[in-house]
Amino acid sequence: MTTKSKELVKKETATTNPAERFISAVMKEFPNGVNGQPIELTSFQKKLIQNYFIKLDGVLKEGEIKRMAKSEQYRDALALTWQNINIHKLAQDVVAFSSIGLDPLQKNHINLIPFKNNKTNQYDIVPIEGYNGLELKAVKYGHDVPDDVIFELKYSTDKFKSYKKNFENKIESYNFEITDDFNRGELEGGFYYMIYDDNHEKNQLVVLNRSKIEKRKPKYASAEFWGGEKDNWENGKKKGKIQVEGWEEEMFLKTLKRHCWNSINIDSQKIDDHLLRVLQSEQQSNDLEVQIQIEKGSNKKEIGFNDVEDAQEVIEINAKEEPKNEEPTPKEKQTEMPSF
Repeated sequence: MTTKSKELVKKETATTNPAERFISAVMKEFPNGVNGQPIELTSFQKKLIQNYFIKLDGVLKEGEIKRMAKSEQYRDALALTWQNINIHKLAQDVVAFSSIGLDPLQKNHINLIPFKNNKTNQYDIVPIEGYNGLELKAVKYGHDVPDDVIFELKYSTDKFKSYKKNFENKIESYNFEITDDFNRGELEGGFYYMIYDDNHEKNQLVVLNRSKIEKRKPKYASAEFWGGEKDNWENGKKKGKIQVEGWEEEMFLKTLKRHCWNSINIDSQKIDDHLLRVLQSEQQSNDLEVQIQIEKGSNKKEIGFNDVEDAQEVIEINAKEEPKNEEPTPKEKQTEMPSF
């Protein structure tokens, strides 16, 4: 790039706000239409692009507050601002995921997680699909997608019996009865039942007991979501552990839904450029997960990109870990209902 070109870029950056630069970068990534003429975006596409900016702008501001809250010794020098984002990669991902219909402002569609790339000294934005986003992708691109899916949790007082398909029973099914609506007992697991209206012989029942669901729980999973033990703080000092109830029901149901929609195979005849980009981004996320585990060390806590609560620490992965010798802020101490 010539000196004159660099000056033009600096001038453009100085005279346009982040929203304008973001929308401009995304527009350049949309494929050309007939005879090489740019396609006309629908109002829905324009709205989605705006939503990606709104969501990420909030993520960056929150991340920057957390970065500045650290002492200088443990603070990453690179600010979480739009100027430090890999905007080219972000624009390509926004085009792909928005074309599928994933909206970051809708619950459990897609989460945008900043990760510092030490090679480029920029932040890459890693898109993490929620279970509703996985459903949208499966319905649009899947092969042999069910017409309906029933999701249920099983408690100790519930009566459940599965009927697997065999030479006498042509349709896989189950019986399920809640015997006490207000005291169902201990949570034991759950199941989902995929229904095909035109051919019930294809119906499929999948049962996941507590053990199978907990195998899919990230090893570092927050007690605020899954329940369990967490640090107990009193007057700024850590005083052992306390038991937290968490939102176990919601986490079990989320796991069932992710398991279901991840099980739908992609129809190769439906693959387009947008899905190829999404699949490429998913592979990059998997590679990033491996990289994080290596950098954190085998004896440190693991990262599992299952949903937004499973990727909260990614933005801090390249920075030194600051010792926690102070009581968390009131916001950190709150147990909030997950976006379910």
